[in-house]
Amino acid sequence: MEWFWYIIASIGAGIGTGLAGLSAATVMVPILIVLCPSFQEENGAYQATAIALASDILGSAVTAWTYAKHKNIDLKRGWIMLVCILTMCIAGSYAAYRAGNVVLGSFTLFLTFFIGIRFLVKPDTSRENTVQKGGKLGWKEVVILLFFGLTIGFGTGFVGTGGGMMMLVVFTVFLGMELKTAVGTSTFIMTFTALIASVSHILIHPAILLEKWNVMLVCVVTATVASLVSARFANRVNNRTVGLVTGVVLTVLGGSMLVLNFREFLSAQPLVVQIFRCVTVLVMYIVPSALVLFPIRLLTKIPSFVFRKLLHMMAITCVVLMILSAGSWQAAALTSLLIAVVVCPILAVFEDESWYAHLLVQKSSGEIRRSLFLLSLTFTALITVAWGICSSPHIAAAAVQMWGIGDAMAALIGVPFGKHKVQSRFTDGKKSWEGTAAMFLSSFAVGLGMFISIQHLPVGRAIITAFTAALAGALTELFTASEYDTVTVPLVIAGVLLIMNALF
Repeated sequence: MEWFWYIIASIGAGIGTGLAGLSAATVMVPILIVLCPSFQEENGAYQATAIALASDILGSAVTAWTYAKHKNIDLKRGWIMLVCILTMCIAGSYAAYRAGNVVLGSFTLFLTFFIGIRFLVKPDTSRENTVQKGGKLGWKEVVILLFFGLTIGFGTGFVGTGGGMMMLVVFTVFLGMELKTAVGTSTFIMTFTALIASVSHILIHPAILLEKWNVMLVCVVTATVASLVSARFANRVNNRTVGLVTGVVLTVLGGSMLVLNFREFLSAQPLVVQIFRCVTVLVMYIVPSALVLFPIRLLTKIPSFVFRKLLHMMAITCVVLMILSAGSWQAAALTSLLIAVVVCPILAVFEDESWYAHLLVQKSSGEIRRSLFLLSLTFTALITVAWGICSSPHIAAAAVQMWGIGDAMAALIGVPFGKHKVQSRFTDGKKSWEGTAAMFLSSFAVGLGMFISIQHLPVGRAIITAFTAALAGALTELFTASEYDTVTVPLVIAGVLLIMNALF
């Protein structure tokens, strides 16, 4: 199993280096010392740091070479940083050995995560005052480079960070360099700093080569290949695409590394463990489902409204999985909110891309994002009221399933076969009696099956409950604008079920 984590750590390190000039140690060191028992012994972290630095050498070299071919390196503005880092990294390496087992500083992890968020919010870093390659340095820029160069240099040797993330911040934020130029320049510098720091680590502790040579070889080769592929991708697409992909990579890597770094503390919090388990179950369900559905959308002529309802069904199933996998209503409700907080901003970033509306069958700008946000809030409200207040989690699951399957059937029947439109000033004129009937019958069937098989209600009571709730849901869907039935229908069905439950 350790070899699996070696590969994962190396691929993540290579992608981070090629896209954003991220040091391999930012990804590799936490994974090795937390998930690999052979690196948890004395000097394990020091050995992991040396392997990460060795992986940085070729990874940074091929990345810098790729960026240089596209003229995305500015050494006239980076030579001071290079000299300072080379000067201090040996001192930092010796200090790290004297300090013993050192874990990657949480500051770097937080920095990685929040810089990823920054690129998601503003993927294109181009600006009017971006400096030209080879521009003259003023005294302020020299002071900035001296200060950060000496600091990053010591950190490179001490913690094993190639300094890529900090250099990216310095070059883009303080010196106004364009993203690709900043990455190319920082990886060029990292090639030499990683070489010196790696050699220093090995000379101070030669057992690294004797005990972990095979691990080092695998990590170096894998990280180098991943760096080359991601660097070529970054230089062939526009700045916005690079920024978006960089934001996703840094956010995921930073978040994952933070979880690993604080794993002991988080594992001692029962609610956090429950949320993590819930999220894991959802990811294991959503990712394979998406890998099946999206190729169907791209490679077949499936009608848009059918594919839209398939996505709809995938979404509504999530509430059942949250209820089944969460150990408490708080964990399920917070997981639902977490989905809105994490996914909605990502969707907002990609809304302007040409492929987005086609792939996700978006009817209007922002419609998918708004629907997901409302759906997450609805799930949270249902779980809180039905499970948290009324101790009836099955009602939340039943309400969502009755609405979701009923709504899907209303579209699948109503769109192709709905010949008789409901003409009323309280409706939008697009819904049909055929679709409404399909929703009522399917909701009734789903509810009846759940009440008999899961809740074990008597048949008569199950029929009355399912009929009443399905009728209320169908009528609510009929008289609610399509954009808001995500909220109104499941809430009405849940309200009816709670009342019926109280009466019986």
